[in-house]
Amino acid sequence: MKRIFLFSAFLVLLFSSAAQTDVGYEIKVTFKPFKNQYIYLGHYFGKTYPIIDSALLNEKSEAIFKGDGNLNGGIYLIGYPKKTGFFEVLVDKQQRFSITADTATIGSSIKFENSSDNVLFNHYQQFMTGKGKEINKLKDSYKTSTSKKDSAAIREKLIKLDEDIAAFRNDIIKNYPGNILTALLMTMKEPALTGRLKNPKTKEDSLASWQYYKDHFWDDVSFYDGRIAYTTFFEEKLDKYFNQVVVPHPDSVIKELDWMLGTATINLEMTRFLLIKFVNRYLNQKYMWEDAVFLYLFEKYFAQKEHSWLTAAGKKVITDRAYSLMANIMGTPASDIELPDSTGAMKSMFAEKGNFTMVIFWDPTCGHCKEVLPQIDSVYREKWKADSVNIYAVSKETDGTKKDWLNFINEKKLTDWTHVYYSKAADKARTDNNIPGYSQLYDVLSFPTIYLLDKDKRIIAKKLALEQIDDVLQLKLKK
Repeated sequence: MKRIFLFSAFLVLLFSSAAQTDVGYEIKVTFKPFKNQYIYLGHYFGKTYPIIDSALLNEKSEAIFKGDGNLNGGIYLIGYPKKTGFFEVLVDKQQRFSITADTATIGSSIKFENSSDNVLFNHYQQFMTGKGKEINKLKDSYKTSTSKKDSAAIREKLIKLDEDIAAFRNDIIKNYPGNILTALLMTMKEPALTGRLKNPKTKEDSLASWQYYKDHFWDDVSFYDGRIAYTTFFEEKLDKYFNQVVVPHPDSVIKELDWMLGTATINLEMTRFLLIKFVNRYLNQKYMWEDAVFLYLFEKYFAQKEHSWLTAAGKKVITDRAYSLMANIMGTPASDIELPDSTGAMKSMFAEKGNFTMVIFWDPTCGHCKEVLPQIDSVYREKWKADSVNIYAVSKETDGTKKDWLNFINEKKLTDWTHVYYSKAADKARTDNNIPGYSQLYDVLSFPTIYLLDKDKRIIAKKLALEQIDDVLQLKLKK
């Protein structure tokens, strides 16, 4: 099935391509039936497919990709004219070879000259395609099977096919040590759990199973091998490790990042891949504690370091985000806010009394705000007010006016809150005097943005959804 070249907007805009050095590459391609059209050379880079070269096919369907620098090893893509699809090839030590392909037989026959790596890779692909068809056919039969006996027989066949695939891969690993395909197959492997580790019966068994799986997850992976950065499955393996294996705590995550980046240091391309991967992952946090991870990345790997692949725009995005987060780390004192209420009197957020202060940044023209704020008020009147919770609501001027702000407050009877208005002029006055605006101090990227502070105005929760507010409050009240 043809696949379309995809591009990551963040990577394309903010990260430049890595420079190549040394003796150069020359890949001759005969690609029928195309003539007088451009074809493309790209490679995997996680979930993106950056194009690094193009070549014009002549009347004989021939073209040459050629460059002065060596290509980084990995899985490369020969892109169809108009970028409507591609097929895969391997590039490693053999950087001068020929490819003959035809769209009529591309799924079953591609010929290579002077590239034993690709002859082996093509053999592997054909084997996997055949086994894949068998597996899909059996799965379809399983869905329509009408007896337990038939279902059991199909399951046995599926298990046997999995064993055949594992044996085939292990044969390649055994017979071709040091080959790029071997490195890729070893990266794809996962720890094999057996006995009680595979079927834990007690809590201790489950803990031992997790610990073994974690300890051996990266056994066959070399983080200094830049070839595995030019794949799709390495990033998938990273995602699985951090989403399912690593303890969700900043100290645990930071320890893993340091280990991986420390090992990758000797390979610039793997270092580039990991830094781009991690900074993109933690730029916009999924969980409140991840701000500490992003700030650690910034302070250790970006603040005092220059990277040739990082553009000025990319550096600014990372730096601005870090400065926004620095002001509101979990457990640290919140920044005071002092803005006028409806009468023009200045109201300080620090002046709010009570066990908790809920700070809400909102916009009266925001449809979601109009839905959520009355719901917050209902719960506030019903229970939070009795728990000594105060609400300090900051209305940010965007496309609306003060009248829109006051009308909404009065219409929804949000009268027990402290309401202040953050005008465009007030925001400009701060930034013109090199004072961070309140939106930056509270990292307001969308409306409503909700923080929960304790009686000492320390941040105990932030970026809360409506459904989370009461859960967090009740947990804090129990403590």
